[in-house]
This record gives sequence, C-alpha cells and structure tokens, in this order.
Amino acid sequence: MIRFSPRVSALAAVVILTPAMAGCGINAIPTKEEAAKAKWADVQSQYQRRADLVPNLVATVQGAAIAERTTLTQVIEARAQATGVTVTPETLNDPAAFQRYQAAQGQLSQALSRLLLVVERYPDIKSGQNFLALQSQIEGTENRISIARRDYIQAVRQYNTEITTFPGRLWKSFLYPSAEVMATFDCPAEEQKAPKVDFGTSK
Repeated sequence: MIRFSPRVSALAAVVILTPAMAGCGINAIPTKEEAAKAKWADVQSQYQRRADLVPNLVATVQGAAIAERTTLTQVIEARAQATGVTVTPETLNDPAAFQRYQAAQGQLSQALSRLLLVVERYPDIKSGQNFLALQSQIEGTENRISIARRDYIQAVRQYNTEITTFPGRLWKSFLYPSAEVMATFDCPAEEQKAPKVDFGTSK
C-alpha cells in the first residue's frame, strides 16, 4: 500500500477541491464586487461628461441679453458642488458619502432644468447652432446617465444579495470578511428615467 506524506495529501486535496469550490461560487463575491465598481465608473463618467457640457451651455446663454441671471448663477454653483463631491470605489459602502453625491448631482439636474425653462422664453437662443448642438449632447448624456445608473443599481443588487444570502454569506465569513454592502441610488423609479429635455424644437 502506497502511503503519501501529509503535505502531498493536502496538496492533492487542494487540487481536487478547487474546481468544486469554484463551482460553488467561491469567486462570486469578488467578481460581482468588481462588476459593480466598473458600473460605478460608468456612472461617474457620464456625470462628468454632463458637467463638462455645462460651461458651454452657460457661455451660450450668457452671450444673450437675458434677465434671469440668478438661474445662471445657480447652475454654475450647482456644477461646482456636483464636481466637488466624489465617491470612490473604496467608499461605495459609505451611505452618507453616496447620499451627498446623489444630492449634489440632483441639485445640478434641477438647476439645469430651470435654465432650460428660461431659455424657452428666448427664441434667438434656442434656435442658435451652438444651442442646437448642445441640445443633442445633453439629451444623449442624460440618456447615458439613466442607463449607467440602472446598470449600477442592478450590479449592486446582485453583489449585495450575494454577500447576504447563502452560500455567499459563508464565503464572506471565511474568505471575504471585509466585503460590505454597497450603497445605491434611492430615488423613486420615475426619477431614474432620463428627463425629457425639450428645447422647443419638437413638433
């Protein structure tokens, strides 16, 4: 009878059990965590793209003689606040930080909506080529923000479910004790839809 040393037996056990453990979801937690972080990067990218469009929008409107200068100031201030609040992949499990980020982005959304309503009163602005180009870019960006947020919410839901249900809870206890529930957007479903940006050009 062939006898193997404890070290060889342990190595053999690892080789045999590793595929089985992988099939039981041992890698599900880090995989889903990285997927959620990647989706978060998409969200931030789209919000940054919107923030980059704001100065052009403000400059286009500033060039006209409008009375509602307060609205422009609110947009500028909201943009500064939105770009000043960040949530990194390392702090996605901080609900307070996430809420501050969401609130800042929401304020910018509201300020932009008010500005677009103001522009409706000035046909010369909304019919200009620069403004028409911004119309297309803003509409596209708002749609991409909506999609990125939806994908992030779904990815976080899958990750949070994995670490709070069986067998993921076991893997978390033994192998991933630092894994924590990630924060997500808590606005109503209707607010997760891309806002309709109408510059008065639709018939």
